[in-house]
Amino acid sequence: MRVIIIEDEIRTAQQLKKMLEQLDNEIVVEAVLHSVASAIEWLQSNATPELIFSDIQLSDGLSFEIFKEVQTDASVIFCTAFDEYAIRAFESNSIDYLLKPIEEDMLHNSVEKYLRLKEHLINSSQQVTNRNKVIQQMDTSYKQNLLVHYREKIIPIRVMEIQVVYVLNGTVTIYTSGSASYAVQHTIEQLESMFNPQQFFRVNRKFIVNRDFIVNIEHYFNRKLFITTKNELPEKIIVSKIRVQPFLKWVEQ
Repeated sequence: MRVIIIEDEIRTAQQLKKMLEQLDNEIVVEAVLHSVASAIEWLQSNATPELIFSDIQLSDGLSFEIFKEVQTDASVIFCTAFDEYAIRAFESNSIDYLLKPIEEDMLHNSVEKYLRLKEHLINSSQQVTNRNKVIQQMDTSYKQNLLVHYREKIIPIRVMEIQVVYVLNGTVTIYTSGSASYAVQHTIEQLESMFNPQQFFRVNRKFIVNRDFIVNIEHYFNRKLFITTKNELPEKIIVSKIRVQPFLKWVEQ
C-alpha cells in the first residue's frame, strides 16, 4: 500500500510514519510533506498514492486547498486536533477523520475501513463485467505451464504443481509438489500476474501460495496469520496484517 503523509509537525509526522510501518510491513510511506505547497508539487510530479494521511491546519494554509488544486483518486484520511472541519473533510475524498493524538487501534480501524471500501469497489466493478466473458478470458490468459532452466536442461513445470513462490535477496524460487525447487528469471510480480488469482494468492512481499497446498492456518501475533503447507519451506509463511481479510475471503471461495 503506497501512502503519503502531509503534516507540518515533524515529530507528529515521524510518529505517524512509524505507526503505519509497524501496523504492517506492506505499507510503504513514499513521502512526508510539510506544507500545502510541497504537497501540491509532489502530487503533480508523482504517481498517485493509494492513501493520503493529512493534517488540516498546515503552516501555509488548510490542506483542503491541496485537493482543490490537484485532482487525485487517492483516498484521504484527515488527522487533526480539531473537529470543526469534519464536514469539509468528507467533501475532499476523505474516508475517515482521526482526532489527535492518534491511537494504534484508531489507525488500524481506518486502514481496515479503506481496504473494505477498496474491495467493495473492485467487486462492484467485476460484477458489471459479463461473467461468461470473464471465465473465458481466465481459461486462456493465465499460464498453464512454466519453463525453468536447470543446469543444462529446460524443464516444463505445470503451474498447478507449484506449491509456493518465494523471493529472497532478489532470487525468485518456485517449490513444486514433488519437493523440488527451481530458481526462475521472472519477478514475483510477473508470476503473480501470470497465475490464476482463484488458485494463487500473494500473502506478503515474499510469498505466493497455491490454495491446494495449504494444510493449516493459525493465528499469529500482531493480528497476522501463519500458513502451514504440505512441504517444508526455508521460512515461515506469514500473511501480512493488511492482507488477512482478503486472504480469508479468498480461502472461502
